[in-house]
Amino acid sequence: MNNNSENKKKKIQRTLKKREKDWDKTWDKYWKNADHTSYELPNVESDAVNEERNFLFETRTPDKEMERLQRINQEFQNSFTKLFNIGPAVTVFGSARYKENHPYYKMTVDLGKKLAEAGFAVLTGGGPGLMEAANRGAFEAGGKSYGLNIKLPHEQKPNPYVQESIEFRYFFIRKVMLVKYSCGFVIMPGGLGTLDELYEAATLIQCKKIGPFPVLLMNKKFWKNVTELTKHQLAEGAIGIDEIGFARRINSPDEAVKLILKTIPDVVSQRLNRK
Repeated sequence: MNNNSENKKKKIQRTLKKREKDWDKTWDKYWKNADHTSYELPNVESDAVNEERNFLFETRTPDKEMERLQRINQEFQNSFTKLFNIGPAVTVFGSARYKENHPYYKMTVDLGKKLAEAGFAVLTGGGPGLMEAANRGAFEAGGKSYGLNIKLPHEQKPNPYVQESIEFRYFFIRKVMLVKYSCGFVIMPGGLGTLDELYEAATLIQCKKIGPFPVLLMNKKFWKNVTELTKHQLAEGAIGIDEIGFARRINSPDEAVKLILKTIPDVVSQRLNRK
């Protein structure tokens, strides 16, 4: 790590230490400046006092709900059509914020390359950062590279290293697709969205709704606090002893591919398109 990166990291750590005491203040500040909520209420009879409020908030109607259901069904149908023949795939989750010169980006490119060489299709959220890096590695290795892009208020553009970009309006449908077609998950360093995706996959595996599939946390140091939190949950009785190994921390793309190949069934392994 160069001096600039080290200095930037130390500055962030000092800032975090200072702001640790201000966690509640940050919450209060957010809600003080937040705009109106988009929560919908069903239509009800209202008195004159609440007439204006009800006009603004009561937007949930049967017709609108059916329109929404049609959009959801169409999005699922489109996704199934484009992904049903993808073959064995591994989903790589990770932050959109790391740039091309960051070590995490370079590591993720190598991961995508090695997954493709092992015969896996690579699925990501389709955006920049580590999603782009995983797609790039697979794409440049001649493997299958898919991006499941989400429409955001500040538009997330699909990265240029995908053979197929599928656009989603709904986060939950996108997550279903990223999980449904995968036989393994590699979680690169990331933020709230990456944590959401990690625990989505882990919960489905825990409840035996999918898998079992390997969940691998790339970079032991970055994900150290996940294992510490899990130990705390165990000590508090929130989880059982058999649930603490839901994910394995690793440090290299080679180890990731090796563990995935070791855990997938033979019938899946036989369908790998090895390079």
